[in-house]
Amino acid sequence: MTDMVKKSNRFKSVFSRWETMLFLIFIIFNIIMSFTTPHYLNARNILDMTFIFMEKGLIALIMTLIIITGNIDLSVASTMSLSSVVMAVSFQSGINIWISVLLGILAGTFCGFLNGFIITRLSLPSMIITLATFSFYRGISYVILGDKAVSGFTEKFTYLGQGYIGNTKIPFPLIVFIVLAIIFSLVLHKTFMGRMIYAIGWNENSCFASGIPVKKIKLILFTLSGFISSFAAMFLTARIGNTRPNLATGFELEIITIVILGGVMMSGGTGTMPGVIISIFLIGTIRYGLGLHNVPGQIMLIISGTLLILSILINNFVKNFTKPKPLRQ
Repeated sequence: MTDMVKKSNRFKSVFSRWETMLFLIFIIFNIIMSFTTPHYLNARNILDMTFIFMEKGLIALIMTLIIITGNIDLSVASTMSLSSVVMAVSFQSGINIWISVLLGILAGTFCGFLNGFIITRLSLPSMIITLATFSFYRGISYVILGDKAVSGFTEKFTYLGQGYIGNTKIPFPLIVFIVLAIIFSLVLHKTFMGRMIYAIGWNENSCFASGIPVKKIKLILFTLSGFISSFAAMFLTARIGNTRPNLATGFELEIITIVILGGVMMSGGTGTMPGVIISIFLIGTIRYGLGLHNVPGQIMLIISGTLLILSILINNFVKNFTKPKPLRQ
């Protein structure tokens, strides 16, 4: 009888985990798509579809850490735009492409540092500050470039966003994502830094009292957010072969949707990197599958918003379902 109870509890524990539910949804969606779309499960198609969502996936990794601390960065897409514009304008003015890329990454990293500096020094809410810089950084992009688009990048540069590893059919951005996903997972779940990130999300005031360098950690995370955003901008610019001030418009909503759908609570303190990684591939395959069926972009926006609402509701349900019930007196 005891063994049966243990097995029942183990079964309930596994199937009540948010990551398990997400993975099952991912499998079911792909099975449905394989019946409705010819050659959908072709290995080449599966690998190639990762091109279209790796940039968002990269930023979702750092956004996960930020949201777990109870903060948010709404300026990531605008940082991508400004970083890409700096790369393009530098290259257009005759600067070597790789130096131009470095300048763009430095610009994006500074944007993240500025966010973190204002938030930590003035003790202001991250949502308010990054909402302001969301407009500020995008506005600078328009001031620099106007309504123009810049193209004509070198083949070596476009390889970053369009190329494969050697003679394989494995996209180069996918390898970069896998490496960074492993690093971020280890940092969050296996290091003291990760434990401090969770602690800040649980109770920031207690962390201050116990000597945890809360402001320093926040500054590092927001600076890293700027760096990863500019890194993602490099891949996006290389993939599409041009840039313009409205680059990555709307990315912030999709990235936040990915993170919340992955099981990270907006209130902070909870969430796992595996859940977010599954969510990245789930959202990516949904967009890819709907694109194959010529679903308009406006409908995809509605679906993204719906997924965000449903993920919050279902996540709360799972949390309440797994919460220990009080003993009866």
